[in-house]
Amino acid sequence: MNNTMMLITSSWGPAKTFKLIPITKECPYNECIFDVQQKVLAIISKESKESFHMMPKLNELGDIQRLKMGKKENGKDYAEERRALVTFYEYYIENKEEVISFVNSIAENAEAFDFQQYLDLEVPKEGMVPQTNIITSVV
Repeated sequence: MNNTMMLITSSWGPAKTFKLIPITKECPYNECIFDVQQKVLAIISKESKESFHMMPKLNELGDIQRLKMGKKENGKDYAEERRALVTFYEYYIENKEEVISFVNSIAENAEAFDFQQYLDLEVPKEGMVPQTNIITSVV
């Protein structure tokens, strides 16, 4: 694999981490980011797919339609509808040695950037904000 990405310092919630960003047009990924809490490298592909998701139902003004009769079984207090969305394929590498191998094979600056300092970093679980899927369009 060609070195088509560059390592940079980034954040995931309140924690510092590393991210890989594309530096060539041929790069097959939009981004990669290491979740220091879960110890997982999340890889977001440039390839997309259509899948169904439950989305908040909006009124004519574009505001979320709140329920008049409390909450639903899933705990949400707003109406939802099933929508087809275009999302990017996501891949996850959990094994530390495989993360190192992947980053070394694709990052132009892997030797100069100390990304391994983040692999064993301990981060408190409180206050972490989970990342959601990247949505490109609604069908």
